[in-house]
Amino acid sequence: MSEEPAPSAGRGARSRADRGGTPLWRHVRDDLRARLERGEFVDSFPGENELGARYGVSRHTVRAALRELREEGLVTAARGRRPRPVGEAVVEQPVGALYSLFASVEAAGLEQRSVVRTLDIRADAHVAVRLGLEESTPLLYLERVRLADGEPLAHDKVWLPASDARALLDVDFGHTALYDELADRCGIRLVGGAERIKAVTPTPAEQRLLGLPEGVAAFSIERVGRTRDRTVEWRTTLVRGDRFSVLAQFDARAGYRLDPAAARFTRSRRSVRRLDPAR
Repeated sequence: MSEEPAPSAGRGARSRADRGGTPLWRHVRDDLRARLERGEFVDSFPGENELGARYGVSRHTVRAALRELREEGLVTAARGRRPRPVGEAVVEQPVGALYSLFASVEAAGLEQRSVVRTLDIRADAHVAVRLGLEESTPLLYLERVRLADGEPLAHDKVWLPASDARALLDVDFGHTALYDELADRCGIRLVGGAERIKAVTPTPAEQRLLGLPEGVAAFSIERVGRTRDRTVEWRTTLVRGDRFSVLAQFDARAGYRLDPAAARFTRSRRSVRRLDPAR
């Protein structure tokens, strides 16, 4: 990326803006948008101070331009962090392993945080049946919005038998991994399970919750998690499609199989595909 200002940047841009009566931030926004579309910021994106110096404008003007680009879904920005083009850092999840979204976010070089919306004990007949329990069985319920570098990544809902997980009521899940706490506080370690991943069109409420730009799809993930002898977790997660991808490993001898009937995995133990143990 060239260190020289773009043709519309600098004092010339300021003068033209003054003469034409167009706000300076619009000139900065339009030029940055064009440069983003040309793929000029693949390696890095300038910070606010650098942009202000390049375009010869105030930090307030730069922020106004970046706010517009953020609303268009072209860049992301969090307080205290440099802006970056959307899609520059994508969280990648392995298929066929019991992964942790917490660990995957940090492996991508991003800071993982969560906003806890609900943490309580409740009954849910539908979920209890999925866990192989009596319908009135008390369940621990944890609902979070997962953040990556301060930007929404996923809306996560987890149910666990309260008899196993009641100790988690005292945990601050703002910056900790559920599976680590489940192992440390409850002595329960998941070793396998199954999940179904499908692309969905988010509802308007889901778009607002995850800050999704118009027209961006999401991944819906449903997961059953098990110890060696029983089912202990039911989880549903909605993940931004522009910040998430899945990776499948295969080889010439074993290959891998995509099961069109995977929707049945919650109905029968025989249809659950075992996943490899993970930390």
